[in-house]
Amino acid sequence: MNIFVTGATGWVGSAVVRELIDAGHRVAGLARSDDKAAALAAAGAQVVRGTLDDLGTLHGAADAADAVIHTAFDHDFSKFAENAQQDRRAIEALGNALLHTQRPLLVTSGLARLASGRAATEADMPPASSLRQSEAAAQAMAARGVRVSTVRLAPSVHGLGDHGFVPMLVRLAREKGVSAYLGEGLNRWAGVHRQDAARVFRLAVEQGAGEPVFHAVATEGVPLRHIAEVIGRRLGLPVEPRDREHFGWFADFAGADMFASSARTRAVLGWRPSCPDLLTDIDQPGYYGV
Repeated sequence: MNIFVTGATGWVGSAVVRELIDAGHRVAGLARSDDKAAALAAAGAQVVRGTLDDLGTLHGAADAADAVIHTAFDHDFSKFAENAQQDRRAIEALGNALLHTQRPLLVTSGLARLASGRAATEADMPPASSLRQSEAAAQAMAARGVRVSTVRLAPSVHGLGDHGFVPMLVRLAREKGVSAYLGEGLNRWAGVHRQDAARVFRLAVEQGAGEPVFHAVATEGVPLRHIAEVIGRRLGLPVEPRDREHFGWFADFAGADMFASSARTRAVLGWRPSCPDLLTDIDQPGYYGV
């Protein structure tokens, strides 16, 4: 298949590109700068120069592809609402190129606020008040006849080179001199190694026809306190509870209960995670610059 990938040089997108190429697919990836274009070409992909705001470029690349995987999203939380609208417009441009065809579009989203007090499943839907518009945009395109599915990523997509939630906790621990958790630290984070996540995207684009949602979740939920304990041991720091002020802008994430099942995804795709689980992966020197 000829597959167009946005976010093709990002943390998840670059792993998706490698997974697709290794499986024999031809990949065209979006790149917004010379260095990202060079990295993409070195990986064996065709380069499409542009950004998420270049809606004509997105439409044209999607129109020329057999399938589209949209992994790009600007995670600058200082302008999250603006970024969500940018994401919605990009999904609309990609979807419009695939209207009334059987060519699949995969949209990326997350697991926050899907369920309360239980593991979120693929059947759960984000609340209408959700700031991120990825799934709402995907549903709107599906109603217009696009074959679209959403891949929800675990809050921790881990692996060496990770710059997400766990490294944020590591930096905070170093700055404050304590590896901390909120309350009793029993809120849970789901996790998936980025290579396992990339395989979900490949399998979904190859064989996921008709399935609206997939969960890239290998570890259903790890208590934040257990994550803090690994970080504390690795850094030689005490592990203690702290209030929200300690975490600053990150407090909502540090206190969130974001755990989920991937039972439906495993059954439909035959996906079986094979990489290290969250706690095993972060318990290695490379996660701490050693």
